[in-house]
Amino acid sequence: MRIAVLEDEAEQTLSHAMAGFGHECHPYAEGRILLQDLRRQTFDLLILNWCPPDMLGIDVVKTVRSELKSRLPILFVTDQREDADVIDGLNAGADDFMTNPFRANELEARVNALLRRSYPSQHEAELVFGDYHFYPPARILKVRGVKVDLKNREYELALFLFQNLGRMLSREHLHEAVWGVGVEALSRSLDTHVSRLRSKLALRAESGFLLLAIYGLGYRLEAVEANSLSR
Repeated sequence: MRIAVLEDEAEQTLSHAMAGFGHECHPYAEGRILLQDLRRQTFDLLILNWCPPDMLGIDVVKTVRSELKSRLPILFVTDQREDADVIDGLNAGADDFMTNPFRANELEARVNALLRRSYPSQHEAELVFGDYHFYPPARILKVRGVKVDLKNREYELALFLFQNLGRMLSREHLHEAVWGVGVEALSRSLDTHVSRLRSKLALRAESGFLLLAIYGLGYRLEAVEANSLSR
């Protein structure tokens, strides 16, 4: 998963822990920079301290929820131990709260629980989206019962888009999910793969799913209701 971590640059204990758990971790030392990136980047989870250097963590949460209108799952890991602080953090929009010094196994468990709740379809053996049936263990996709011939990265991209249905995914997020960090980041390989998927999977309104390019940001796969096609 792609995780943003806001913490003191000198420590980065959370960032190291997340990387050790196998996640793509993006560390931030300033809330202002994180909020700027959240306007054009996408992440699967945000972890933050209560008191990063430039602004309170709770103010970061409020901005994410009220201004950015994001439902990004948020975990506080903080030295604050008062019940009032926990309540304030949760009321501001955080999803979970744990205190420092954190235990690595507890942190991993809480992160995994948040991800399961936020992205339930990513933990199923068979995924069904209308006429599109994914079988992850066999890496097979069938559309109306017919197997579609997809190359490895085409399949990974298709599965990732359907797993994040309705969610705008930044180009960087898609590159990391399918190609890995830093691989082919400057090429047009992503656009080529998207174009092929549109054609192979007929991702147009009449199929019930529409693959949209969000100019300058990334892509979003949307479900299209049947009644909207007749308007």
